[in-house]
Amino acid sequence: MRFIQTIFRLALFFILIVGIISLWENYRAGSWLPDWFSRENKTETTQTVVLQEITSLGKLELVRYNFKDVVEQQIVKDWLPNAKAVLIVQGEAVGCVDLTKMDIADIEAGKDTLVVHLPEPELCVFKIDHQRSKVYNTEYAFMEEAQLVQEGYQKAEQQIKQSALDMGILDQTKENAVKLLTPMLERASGRKVVIRFSMQARLEKLR
Repeated sequence: MRFIQTIFRLALFFILIVGIISLWENYRAGSWLPDWFSRENKTETTQTVVLQEITSLGKLELVRYNFKDVVEQQIVKDWLPNAKAVLIVQGEAVGCVDLTKMDIADIEAGKDTLVVHLPEPELCVFKIDHQRSKVYNTEYAFMEEAQLVQEGYQKAEQQIKQSALDMGILDQTKENAVKLLTPMLERASGRKVVIRFSMQARLEKLR
């Protein structure tokens, strides 16, 4: 009996993951329903293909913050004028949920309800857009200009990361995941879906 239940949960897990990925890709393309919702014939997917899709499309990007910053970097000198560089920096930070971290135990199937435990949201991208960033001005840089620019970009990238975290990008990612995935999973499973996150689940067990 336990073996049958395990097989059922394994099949349900892969179906849900494929459903999430398919619905998400169609959502990003401008359509809520994938093609196989409107066809009479069913499409079968082998287990190998499922695993490849999970690996390549496992991270769902749910929120993107764009930043623009003016960075002044300088090298302080005792006798000579300080070498300075002013950069106009643009970059982005992206919050996502990595579905590849899920396993069968993260899905609890009830009679009318599915409880899905998602991994904690993470900051999967924080980077400088070098094509839109530029060196605005330099003073007394001479041979030190490259060093000033490189250090300025490095500090700007770290500031983008910290600013995104301080502004609540992870909370926004979590909120967007619930809003987006709940209706998708309910359509795919035909059940009421409750989404929880790993940290939240651990806290509930401790109470």
